[in-house]
Amino acid sequence: MRADRTFEELVREAVDASVDGWDFSWFEGRATEERPPWGYARSMAERLGRASAALDIQTGGGEVLASAPALPPVTAATEGWPANVARATALLHPRGAVVVASPEDAPLPFGDAAFDLVTSRHPVRTYWHEVARVLRPGGTYFSQQVGPASAFEVVEYFLGPQPEEVRGARDPRRARAEAEAAGLEVVDLQEARLRMEFHDIGAVVHFLRKVIWMVPGFTVKRYEPRLRSLHERIRSEGPFVAHSTRFLVEARKPGVAAST
Repeated sequence: MRADRTFEELVREAVDASVDGWDFSWFEGRATEERPPWGYARSMAERLGRASAALDIQTGGGEVLASAPALPPVTAATEGWPANVARATALLHPRGAVVVASPEDAPLPFGDAAFDLVTSRHPVRTYWHEVARVLRPGGTYFSQQVGPASAFEVVEYFLGPQPEEVRGARDPRRARAEAEAAGLEVVDLQEARLRMEFHDIGAVVHFLRKVIWMVPGFTVKRYEPRLRSLHERIRSEGPFVAHSTRFLVEARKPGVAAST
């Protein structure tokens, strides 16, 4: 809690903070989020340790991929945001991984059957046919994704009630259907609903600046009345509570037994 800080001080600090990459250490002491039970980074690292060629899609600043103790002999990553491309390159090149600048909605810039492992943490969207194309027979796609209506307490505070088709987007059942339509076999699908707490208004501002699709076009000026109201609510009632949703999906391309 930063009850002694003014609205202006908290917001200015959040606006001045960098939002590059997927490092969330700025939130320490200001916001918390319960972690999924499956331990994505650890499980991803185990699979990377057994792979010979791996691709990390929408790698962000490369932090999750770089957390693995060992990378395969051939490791590549894609990222569409220029600031993150530079950040990921600086982090991953010393590990022997190549980072390719590629828009998230473009075909993957690799040949067919190039990888025996494809990973992605929180992709904006999964292009299942492209994943299937670059996987070798027997290869694995392993991904943690944002689930339906994630952090919608935050979204709806600023935007109001959302239609059911928006709340129900990113349904794990849809992911299964799309994976199978692309010719992949879903071998694991897990879901979790996780508690989030924002302890000051600066944490809310930083979150919305970093996760830009939550409230499209967010600026402090545009939403200042709602932000001030939420600031007073947090001061009087305690943390603003929301709930994120996540799902883990693992799919394999039919063929010879996967080495991952």
